[in-house]
Parts: sequence; structure tokens; C-alpha cells
Amino acid sequence: MNAVPSSARPATSALGAGVGAKPAHWDAIMAVQAQDFWLEVHAENHMVAGGPRLAILDTLRAKHGLSIHGVGLSLAGTEPLDLQHLDKLVQLVRRFEPQLVSEHLAWSVDAHGYFPDLLPAARTPALLERVASRIGQVQDALGRAIAIENPSHYTADLIHDMSEAAFLNDLAQRSGCAIVLDLNNVVLSSHNLFNGKAHWQDSSEWVFELQDQHVSEIHLAGISHDAVATNAAGEPLWIDSHSSPVSEAVWQLYQRFIAHAGHKPTLIEWDNDVPDFDELWAQRTRAQDVLDRHAAAL
Repeated sequence: MNAVPSSARPATSALGAGVGAKPAHWDAIMAVQAQDFWLEVHAENHMVAGGPRLAILDTLRAKHGLSIHGVGLSLAGTEPLDLQHLDKLVQLVRRFEPQLVSEHLAWSVDAHGYFPDLLPAARTPALLERVASRIGQVQDALGRAIAIENPSHYTADLIHDMSEAAFLNDLAQRSGCAIVLDLNNVVLSSHNLFNGKAHWQDSSEWVFELQDQHVSEIHLAGISHDAVATNAAGEPLWIDSHSSPVSEAVWQLYQRFIAHAGHKPTLIEWDNDVPDFDELWAQRTRAQDVLDRHAAAL
């Protein structure tokens, strides 16, 4: 496996703020005129031989920028990569040539079967070596770099040897991958792992230790509150449900990160309890305003 140099990553500077594409919004998305607008689809929803899912994506791709975001490779797992799954991803990416291709630093498959979740793993040197190798396998198959998204954390059970920033920086350096910085995952994890010893938002500051050039895009999303489970402070756990507007804590961190790192293509994720397009567009507009204000200040 040869690391992909960061200079070989597709240029994304023309992309502004985008949204996750949902069937209910396809007509509205086609009507968008903003040239910096882009959309994201989950790879697994389009890994088919033909039919309307590919046909509509052909139509959308002809007008807008595109990100293909995978959720099923289980890159942080210990089972061998599913080569049939990888081959379907390769076919999809070659057909649509998206500006962005991404996956998760998480696992969903083990010797017992498949889990319908994106589960975090302990950040150890062994995991770093294994994931870098698996990313290399994917990038070799695709012939291009991918980006890796930081996971959500719900409990303090995992014993980490490396900080999140150090792990992601090293992973990008070793493999040539980029980083999808999901700020909702950052804020949610900080709240869920809060131990009461300092303000929980202090543990979100690690994002400013990332090497800026490795961050290829940012994800913003909403949360829900668990009805039973709590963090150590007795507050309800936050769930990465993508079912509500972006929280103010995430917006604040986003504004600070853009001021720190510069322009980054930004996605609004809203996958459950999907609203009317106007409400989704208002969230997209708020993110685009942050990007525009940063550009105007330069």
C-alpha cells in the first residue's frame, strides 16, 4: 500500500455548503441555482445495477457537486474488508466521479455478524496501523484518496492510547487520506464523556490541533436526547440522530473552526424526521453565511 499524497486529492475549493440529498427534496435540489452548492448521498443507497436510483443521481450530478459517503466498509473492524462491497463502491465512484468520497473511522462487522451502527474503536497504535492499511486498500481500488470521519462516542469504556487529533493527523499522514470533521460528533462526544471536572465543551478543543490541510470537509447535524441513559453528570446522553436542526454549540464551534482553518466545504446532515426543504435550506444558508463572512474578511 502506497500513501496517496495530499496534493493528489481532488480540488474542492469551489464547493460551499451542501445538503444530504433525500428523495422528497429531489425537485427542490434540481431548482437550486447556487454554483457552490453540492449534495451528498450514501453509497449503499445507490449500489445497484440500474433503475431510478442511478437515473436520478445522473440528473443531479449533471448540475451539482457530489459527495459519496459510505457507511458500510467497517474500516476500524478486524474482519477482512468485504471485497464485493468495495467493488460496488468502485463502480459507483467511477460512474459519477464525485468531488468527495468518504467513510467512517468506525466498525460495524465482526465474527458474529453485522451491527446496524457505526461503532468507535480504541485509538491504539495497532488500530492506526490496521486502519491505515485498510484505507490504502480502498484507495488503491478507487485510484484516489478518500476522507475519514471521526466517530461519535457514547461511553468512556474504551481505553485510548492516543488523542483523537494525534490519531487522525497520523492516519492522514500515513495513508494520504483526508479528514471529514464532523463537529456534531465532536460536541456530542464531549457532552457524553463529560466527567464533571471541567466544562464539557473544553474537550472539543482538540479540533484545533488537527493539521488544517488534512480536513477536506465539515459535517454539521442535529441531536436527540436519550430517554434513559445519562452521562456521568446525570444529564441525558446526546444521540447522533440527524433528526433536528444543528445545535447552537455546534454552530459556535463551526464558526471558530472556519476562522481558524479557513474555507471548508460544509454539509448539513438531516437523515431522520426530514423537514421541508425550506427548513433544510435555512440551515444550509446559515453555514454558507459563515463561509462567506470568512472569505470577505480575508
